[in-house]
Amino acid sequence: MTADRALIEAVRAGLADAADPSKAAPMQAYMKSAMPFYGVPSPVVRRVCSAVHVAHHLDTFEAWRDTLLALWREATHREERYAVLDLAGRRPYARYLTLAALPMLEEFVVTGAWWDLVDGTVRLIGEVMRSDRAAMTLEMRAWSTDQVLWKRRVSIICQLGRKADTDLDLLYACIEANLDDREFFIRKAIGWALRQYAWTDPPEVVRYVTAHADRLSPLSKREALKNVLKSGAIAAIP
Repeated sequence: MTADRALIEAVRAGLADAADPSKAAPMQAYMKSAMPFYGVPSPVVRRVCSAVHVAHHLDTFEAWRDTLLALWREATHREERYAVLDLAGRRPYARYLTLAALPMLEEFVVTGAWWDLVDGTVRLIGEVMRSDRAAMTLEMRAWSTDQVLWKRRVSIICQLGRKADTDLDLLYACIEANLDDREFFIRKAIGWALRQYAWTDPPEVVRYVTAHADRLSPLSKREALKNVLKSGAIAAIP
């Protein structure tokens, strides 16, 4: 591996310097994390990462990948993994977010295995989708039926923010593969994805929810139509 050990140590030192023990235990309890926290809020994590990014640039895809993987795998505190996701998405590294990065991002999803780390990885996966839409469409369809629920969640929400560029066939295929799943994080993801698309095409989301009202969970329907109900476009959830 070609990990930049100086960058890794700089991240750890920056987070340790910013640590607030009074916040660490409550943050760990809130996130139900086995891994401890330093007690560093998200804005401070970003500031630490900004300073590290300026001082330590990763000049190749291999150095970027190997450094992020080493920091992720060796993390002793959860904020170190937040730092990985922050550094991965820095603008100079956008060119690295291609299909070649997917195995690393898949590892983040599978080993992160909780909503904060998984949803933080989704933004990066969305960038990979922009670089190779055809290949990623096939990947997300496969993820939608994976035994790992977090990969299924990613497949459902991987197009958040795409607006009119949303591939509805892909969205609906990933949702429908999971309509009978009673797992909270899957039901929530279905509602979230539909709610986001409702900003672009409310009638289509109403149509979809109505057509699948007997299989969508109450949570998914409520989340999907939340903004539509507020606007008065419909009077009640189907």
